[in-house]
Amino acid sequence: MEKKFLIIAGPCVLEDFDTAFYIAQVLKDLVQKYDFDYVFKASFDKANRTSLFSYRGPGLEKGLSWLEEIKGKAKVKITTDVHETWQVKPVSEVVDIIQIPAFLCRQTDLVVTASQTGKTINIKKGQFMSPWDMKYVLQKAQAFNPQEVLLTERGYSFGYRNLVVDFRSIPIMKNFGVRVIFDATHSVQLPGAGEGKSGGEREFVPYLIRAAVAVGADGIFMEVHPEPDKALCDGPNSLPLAEVENILKQIKDLRSVVEKYGIS
Repeated sequence: MEKKFLIIAGPCVLEDFDTAFYIAQVLKDLVQKYDFDYVFKASFDKANRTSLFSYRGPGLEKGLSWLEEIKGKAKVKITTDVHETWQVKPVSEVVDIIQIPAFLCRQTDLVVTASQTGKTINIKKGQFMSPWDMKYVLQKAQAFNPQEVLLTERGYSFGYRNLVVDFRSIPIMKNFGVRVIFDATHSVQLPGAGEGKSGGEREFVPYLIRAAVAVGADGIFMEVHPEPDKALCDGPNSLPLAEVENILKQIKDLRSVVEKYGIS
């Protein structure tokens, strides 16, 4: 049976339990309204911050306890990222999808350890990787029989402090026989452009989402916050929670066209 279009969304990082739980509840209801699958995303630790003084999150133990409680109370699926192999086992006991960050997609031990859990693995394509070379990353993961491997496009380094999206990546990686997700908010990030933190151009997120859906993406990843300008991480490229429903409407309408013409 064909799987539903997937929405992976939530705050960049866990700031406090109440905010995360509220976002999960609102997004779950919105996504179900448009008959998509939903997975709540938030990081317990952002290990690759620009500055030593940037907020990283509550840490593994507290973060996983929050995620487990959100999963149970909001009745949502959960994903979070791992940065080191020792984190994989405790994370796998809570989440439905283990996320491999873009910077770490070539780390063989991390990909293999995550895949050995039998969970679904979402591997983000590195900002330095061509879509063709993700075939070898995929082979590493599939060799250990995870439930499913997703690949996520999130932009490619374009000079200094800038990213560009080559939408050929989506059909190229889909030809490997896996579902491909488009990370709309990290794709408008301006790495390191915020004087010790990353900047971003969130006004372009809806445009890139429409393009990704049109070329056959199987899902959208987006970081969402009630007040992005007050977010402790990735605020400049995060979507306001109030704008999500309009974007879901657009995805729904575009998906009908994509399905009509058999784009996949």
